[in-house]
Amino acid sequence: MPVNERPRERLLRVGPSALSSAELISIIVRTGVRGQSALSLATSVLQTFGGVRGIASVSTQDLSTQKGIGPAKAVQIKAAIELGRRAFMLEPEDLVQVNGPRDVAQLIIGDMRYLDREHFRVVILNAKNKVEDVVTISIGCLDSSLAHPREVFKECVRRNCARVILVHNHPSGDPTPSDADIAITRRLASCGMILGIEVLDHIIVGDNRYQSLKELGLMDGGPVGRQMAASMGWESPAPGSLELDA
Repeated sequence: MPVNERPRERLLRVGPSALSSAELISIIVRTGVRGQSALSLATSVLQTFGGVRGIASVSTQDLSTQKGIGPAKAVQIKAAIELGRRAFMLEPEDLVQVNGPRDVAQLIIGDMRYLDREHFRVVILNAKNKVEDVVTISIGCLDSSLAHPREVFKECVRRNCARVILVHNHPSGDPTPSDADIAITRRLASCGMILGIEVLDHIIVGDNRYQSLKELGLMDGGPVGRQMAASMGWESPAPGSLELDA
């Protein structure tokens, strides 16, 4: 391979976004093994684990079992993926106002899209719809026991919070809400009204996609809840799954 076509030189010349996933991984691992270049090794890793998403979801130990990788290269790859994940995490100094489902999805999708288990979280908003915190309530298959109102609203009550947004991920990559998702959402919205805490939306994250139960009209059974959300500045565009920026 000509020197100027090697992954590292190509990155310097055309930038990281122009490189394939295999080229980026080959730069991270730096060297190959006998009979296999770093680029060929990276290609094999991607094929074995089903792409970048698969590599992100497996443990360091499982990754190190790949021929030619070992513990050192596995640690390098996992560290790079974790840095990429943290680049999208919400930091306190970056708190922004959210006016609709897309704003929230853009904040959380980078952190949640590659999780290999369901994480149920609550986005806590202040009176100006600025995100104060994102609290993880449970990890595991979402059901009524893991999303108990007591656990969901405990932190909200402690902070005297007026409104929240529910979020969770579908590890399959398909953000379509299940019947259980809808039932849990309505239960929590009803409990929130009793406590004086408005549940504005429930956003389900997939692989670079999301679904908003508010957009789909599945949050409540009548116009009262929609009117309350609208009065709080929560925009609800037409139903559907929107492709987010990569």
